[in-house]
Amino acid sequence: MNKQMASMNKQPIIFSLESHPLVTSLFVALDAEMGAIATREFPDGESYLRIASQVENRSCVVVCDLSHPNVKYLPLIFLLDTLRELGASSVGLIAPYLSYMRQDRRFVEGEAVTSRVFARALSAHIDWLVTVDPHLHRYHSLDEIYSVPSRVIQGAPALAAWLKTKTSLLLVGPDAESEQWVSDIASYSGHPFVIGSKQRLGDRQVEVTLPDISDYPSHTAVIIDDVISSGQTILQCIETLKIAGIHSIQCVAVHGIFADGVDAALMSAGLESLVTSNTIGHRSNAIDIAPLLVDPINSCLNSTRKVG
Repeated sequence: MNKQMASMNKQPIIFSLESHPLVTSLFVALDAEMGAIATREFPDGESYLRIASQVENRSCVVVCDLSHPNVKYLPLIFLLDTLRELGASSVGLIAPYLSYMRQDRRFVEGEAVTSRVFARALSAHIDWLVTVDPHLHRYHSLDEIYSVPSRVIQGAPALAAWLKTKTSLLLVGPDAESEQWVSDIASYSGHPFVIGSKQRLGDRQVEVTLPDISDYPSHTAVIIDDVISSGQTILQCIETLKIAGIHSIQCVAVHGIFADGVDAALMSAGLESLVTSNTIGHRSNAIDIAPLLVDPINSCLNSTRKVG
């Protein structure tokens, strides 16, 4: 039996550089082995990493949400490359949140198109990639920039299933980009929806306007978004809804980055509740995305186990 055949009979090994809410669920669902690593930082800021698990001829899966990527990237690369050097038969990355997708063209002469640079760099260290709702605004698929097989999972079904259990809701999409996404969630969950328009005046300054919502005075408005980063869009949407006479306002999102602790500002601005999926660990996590990841991950694992 050759090494590739031997690897087919073993469980995948899951590694994570830091605690992540998806790791335990995926460990059970994939019937995996938990990988052991030791990390620390030297006084000069450089990273130390040691893999304590035996990975030769094994399929290895690394879970790392890439929020705040500048801090996480180098330790991640050290882990991915070391797994390969130690003989892993395949190394896949589950990046529930995939960063550096927004700069998808050169808006001003001389700018780095960081989505392409990051994709080329990361592709060099992995055999496959699974992610949730990446920012595919100008790209039709990740294949346009990533050179490895990838699977994109839509978070909308998980949000819709959670919202379906609630009553008297008005779903609010803050801008035109959200219309298809919010309308799909509304269709599945059975709630009415409206779509606003957004004018971005700067990195942290936006203006949101909404259509007439006077027909929904007793409904709870639920702002739906894919990513909450600076939170300025949500803050402006809250203000617009309050001016329109809506007193009960909630927010549901797939990815909660919450830069500069903006989650506290959102609650202070008038949100009754703030709910996210567990793509990025946060106290607002109430929607489990793990069940949607299992089949795509197994598909990637099986494709790398095939004997040529």
